[in-house]
Amino acid sequence: MKRLKECDVINKNIMDLIIPDEQVAVVQSNNPLEHALLVLVKSGYSAIPVVDIKNKFQGIVSKTMILNHIFGIERIEFEKLSEFKVQDVMKSSVPIVHPDDDFLTVVKLSINEPFLCVVDQEENFKGIIPRSALLKFMNHYLRDISHEVLPVK
Repeated sequence: MKRLKECDVINKNIMDLIIPDEQVAVVQSNNPLEHALLVLVKSGYSAIPVVDIKNKFQGIVSKTMILNHIFGIERIEFEKLSEFKVQDVMKSSVPIVHPDDDFLTVVKLSINEPFLCVVDQEENFKGIIPRSALLKFMNHYLRDISHEVLPVK
């Protein structure tokens, strides 16, 4: 454990792990639910970030949120897909990180999230850090130090 504290993993720049906003599937808060569901299904993701018209981060929307909104007592109410907007179902209280946050903060926040949204001080959406990117980085790091510490057989 001592090596972990002394090495560069703690000082890892989180921006090295980001998928930039132009490569991330997003929807706008004023889009109809129908559009959001199409983006989610076509992208293959279960949840995506929501931004406003000026690319300010608003929250996330997921397939589950949308489906829960259109499930009626006796039937699926598909007409709600065009009647309601993303802002009606999205979750706005989600953990976010800033470009200058430290690596350990990102790891801690990612435990219960498939991805973290990165926003600047003005709340502009900058991209996402997938939990898989953190795990991949840690896997490579731990494999490298295990080769240094353990004798080769």
